[in-house]
Amino acid sequence: MTTFVAFHGMTRLAAGSLSAVVERCKHLLDAHPDASPMIYDDSTGRPVDIDYRGTTHDVLARLPGNEPAAKRGPGRPKLGVVAREVTLLPRHWGWLAAQPGGASVALRRLVETASRERAPADRLRQASEAVDRVMMALAGNLPDYEEASRAFHRSDRERFDALTEAWPTDIRDYVRHLAARAGGEA
Repeated sequence: MTTFVAFHGMTRLAAGSLSAVVERCKHLLDAHPDASPMIYDDSTGRPVDIDYRGTTHDVLARLPGNEPAAKRGPGRPKLGVVAREVTLLPRHWGWLAAQPGGASVALRRLVETASRERAPADRLRQASEAVDRVMMALAGNLPDYEEASRAFHRSDRERFDALTEAWPTDIRDYVRHLAARAGGEA
C-alpha cells in the first residue's frame, strides 16, 4: 500500500493513507486558510496535488480512485488493456509480426520479462529518486544539503547522519526513513 506524508513548513502534519493525510490537511486549511501543506508520495517522493475546494467530503470524493468510473472505449477493459502508439523501425515491426500471437503479445511478453528481471534494480533506483526529490523539496535550503546528498549517493551512512543531524527533526527523520528504505544507500 502506498503511504503519504504531509508537511506544513518544517513540521510533519500527518502520515498514512492519502485520504487520512488529505483530511488532516483540509482541517488545517479550514482553521488556517493561509496555510500551505504539501503532501508527498512515500514511494516516489513526488508532491501530490490536491484540490481543497469545498467540504472535507467534497475533497475526499475527488481523490484518485474515488471518482465515478469513466465510460470505457474499445479494447479489453477488464484486463486494463490500453491502446497507445509505439514507434519502431521497419525491421522491428517485421520481427514482431513474425512472433507467435503477433506484435501485441510479443511486446507484452518482452515487457513482462524485462520488468521481472529489472525489478530489484528498479525499486532501488525509484527509492533513491524519492530521497532526492524529498530532500530537494524539504531540505534544499538547509545547511549541508548538498554534502548530505553526496553522502547519500556515496552510501556513507555515518556522514549522512552527521550532516542531517542539525536539520529540523521532522524533516531529518523523514529523509532518514526514506534513505533507509532505499536499501541502505545512506
